[in-house]
Order: sequence, then structure tokens, then C-alpha cells
Amino acid sequence: MTVFAALGDSTTAGYGDRVKGKWRGWAPIFAQALGLRLHNFSSSGARVHDLERDQLPKALAVAPTVAAVVIGTNDTLRDPFDADRFAGHLERTVGALRDSGAEVLTIRLPAPGAIFGLPGPLARPLARRMAEINEAADRVSVQYDTVHFDAAGHPDSYQRDMWSVDRLHPSERGHRFLACSFFDLLDERGVVKSLLADGLDPQRPAAEPSSRPPSKLAQGLWLSTAGTQWVIRRSTDLLPGLVRLAWSEWRHGSPLELDPVAVSGKVA
Repeated sequence: MTVFAALGDSTTAGYGDRVKGKWRGWAPIFAQALGLRLHNFSSSGARVHDLERDQLPKALAVAPTVAAVVIGTNDTLRDPFDADRFAGHLERTVGALRDSGAEVLTIRLPAPGAIFGLPGPLARPLARRMAEINEAADRVSVQYDTVHFDAAGHPDSYQRDMWSVDRLHPSERGHRFLACSFFDLLDERGVVKSLLADGLDPQRPAAEPSSRPPSKLAQGLWLSTAGTQWVIRRSTDLLPGLVRLAWSEWRHGSPLELDPVAVSGKVA
């Protein structure tokens, strides 16, 4: 059986898609659909330097046929932020995987402010950071011919039911959306057909959730328990940084043009 190595943060670790008390997420759904053996090296809170330092050596050791590098949200939410440094880590990680012979999945991510529902002055700085990260991902994708999914430009990315109650992680529907999108791109490239030739029987993942979404009561209970801690953490480590970014933007401005959806602070 061929191998799928998944590198990334809490999204690839499956947060937002809980099955039988454990996080599942898009990577196991995708691997099962293709008939690949999954090695998931992702970790919650990971930034791009964590991938190159900690996850990449483990991924190379399993000689993957397909590898995913889905990263960037935590890099936009934390300081210090350096787009050039991000690009360097991403290029070296993707380059090493491609040099090993793996097909590599990469992504353009939607701006967090549009998902969080932040007001424009706070959403814009995050959108600018994400735009720089996506530009780096685009360059790396062209350089190394990756399978590149434009989640930022896909309207379904901004549908409310694609996101869990915390609005940071995909819901089961959102995770399935990622798995189906990457499957379709691999199919266009001919990789799915090559797996058939290897004796596997890849089938497109189901797009519809297998579990009912949490009720409003369940969501409210989460917000009043674990969600409270999450909000407190975000209020102490994220909001001060956002306020600094918004103040800097107000003082100095920026010539970067942004997609109105990315800064609207609204999820449909």
C-alpha cells in the first residue's frame, strides 16, 4: 500500500471533526478514499518552521507517494510575522518532499478574519498577512508543480456550515470539502488513474457529513465550557496583536489591494 504523509496544524490533525471521541478530519477521509496508508504528523498550533524542523524529517522517513503541506493560519495569528521567512520554510519543506518523489498538496487559505466575523479594522491586517502567505504558496506551487487548492478563492469556503462552532476549524462538512477538493485535483493530474494501475480502488470521498451537526444546545454548551477557555486565550494572545496591527495600518496605510470577502468579516 502506498503512503500519504500529512503535514500541518490543527486542521490536518482533524480538529472540528470529532468521531467517537477522537479528532478525525480531512486527512483520514482522503487517505481512505485513495486507499493510502496514512502517516499524520500534524500538530495543533504548528507554524511553518515546525513543519520543516519537526514534521518533515518524519515524513521523508516514510517515503510518501502523496504528501500534504497545509499550513499558514497560525503564522498569521502569531507574532513575529515574517512573510519572507515563511516562504523560505515552505519552499524547503515542499522542495524536499518533491525531491523525494512525492506528489505534494498545497493550499491557498481563506483569511481568518472573514471566518471569525471580525470587524474590518481587525480583519484587514489578518487578510494582508494571509495574502502574503498565499502569494508565497502560489510561488512555491509553480516552482515545484504541486497540487494546489485555492480554498481562498472558492465561495464554498465561506459558507457557515463549513466551519465548526469555534470558526477556526472546519466542521465535518468542511473537512470533507478539503478531502474532495484535493481528490478532484489529483484526479485531474492523473494520479487517481495511476493508483488504479497499482491495484488500488480509489473512490471519491462522500461530500455529505456522516454525522449530524451539533445542535445549538450542544454548541452553546461548548461555548460555555471549553469555548470560554478558548475565547480567553484568544483574547489575551490574539486581540492585543490585532489591535497593534490595526493601529499600524491606520497610521501608515497599505497599498495592498484585498478581496472584499477577505475583509468583510462575514461568513454566509
